[in-house]
Amino acid sequence: MSAPAFANSPAAIGPAVSHHVPAALEEEIRRIYERSPLYGRRFPLHDEPMQWSCYREMPALSKQEIIERGHQAFFADYREVERGLQEKRFEYESTGGTTQLPMTVIMEQGWWDAQTERAYRASPILAQFVGRPYRKCVLAPVGCSSNLCPYEDHPFPHRYFDGTVYLNLSSDPFAFPESEWDRIVLELQATKPEVLEGEPIYLSLLARAAQKRGVAVPSLKAVILTYGKASRQHAQRVHEVFPAAQVDLYGSTEAGYLFVGEAFKDNSRAIDDNAFIELVPWRAELPEVFQIHVTTRGREAMPLLRYHTGDIVQRMPTGYRLLGRERDLYFRPDGSLVSVYDIDAVLPADFACWHYSLVQTSANRWDFHYVADHTAPAELEPALAAMLGEGVRVNAFRRRVIAPSASGKFSLLKPLAR
Repeated sequence: MSAPAFANSPAAIGPAVSHHVPAALEEEIRRIYERSPLYGRRFPLHDEPMQWSCYREMPALSKQEIIERGHQAFFADYREVERGLQEKRFEYESTGGTTQLPMTVIMEQGWWDAQTERAYRASPILAQFVGRPYRKCVLAPVGCSSNLCPYEDHPFPHRYFDGTVYLNLSSDPFAFPESEWDRIVLELQATKPEVLEGEPIYLSLLARAAQKRGVAVPSLKAVILTYGKASRQHAQRVHEVFPAAQVDLYGSTEAGYLFVGEAFKDNSRAIDDNAFIELVPWRAELPEVFQIHVTTRGREAMPLLRYHTGDIVQRMPTGYRLLGRERDLYFRPDGSLVSVYDIDAVLPADFACWHYSLVQTSANRWDFHYVADHTAPAELEPALAAMLGEGVRVNAFRRRVIAPSASGKFSLLKPLAR
């Protein structure tokens, strides 16, 4: 049986002998079986050298299955985890994500920092910060993927951890009063960060607040777009106010960081030291577009084996393009795919917004909600309609706010449930 495709470099996967799984991948799979009883209960593993036929028979793990079984299923004796939490050997985080149902993630102490450092090393832009002190500001949902995100209203500088300042004290940036933006911008100035990291909508609105106050941050060397999907509109608004190199850093609370690249350069690459990333064919008519199954590397608590993240990636000549969640992609009646990249491509050149959301309301009707300083040009609606397909009508609405979903995340493209 032929080997499945992986996003990792050939050196990370290693050579396969005949029909056998490469040694590096097989060793990690067997370590995962040793660490977590969950996988042996789902699919018993034999002692003979593993072949690809056996690998393919291993059922993919979904977030829904983790929620239904409970995070306790990953551990032989959960009392040890409880002791580890009390002794600070383990940490926990909660995430909603695709299912919008809470999922508890247990991680060993120091895992998040270690896999973040590996992600930085994989990026030519971020590698300069590894191994030396630097200052970073983070603006993201309070329940974000870093286990260091604060849950209490600590005053500045008590939100300063190891060179990182967590700027916001609550989620939904559209609900921040002007006094809150005053505080955030002031702390940003006081910190003088080299790195600004955040959810793209949060950073776009931060750019608006800084621009309104006439504030610049000349110390910045890199802006990291993460936690959510960015549009070119977000990236452009951020770059106009914070003109630093932009990095697209993709991952999740439960799996860690998986891909890193320059924002909107289609050169994202797998972070080989963090995970094996299997490329699973998605649709026959889209041979370069894949689902991904993730097998974490070196994870002690809650290791993931063939984890179906729900994300879709496209292989490009220069690397990978992260298209977003499968549920957030739209198919035209002719079967062609629409993603946020297609929306950005048809927006008029003289249109600028801080945030937008294209929402399907019926088979041929869509609403385009946007937050901007000026009303969109007349050609915006027909341009979007033509992009979506024949017979489609789009109505544009300028908004003051666009609320996030119940999970606290924003969707740029919201087709009707399939």
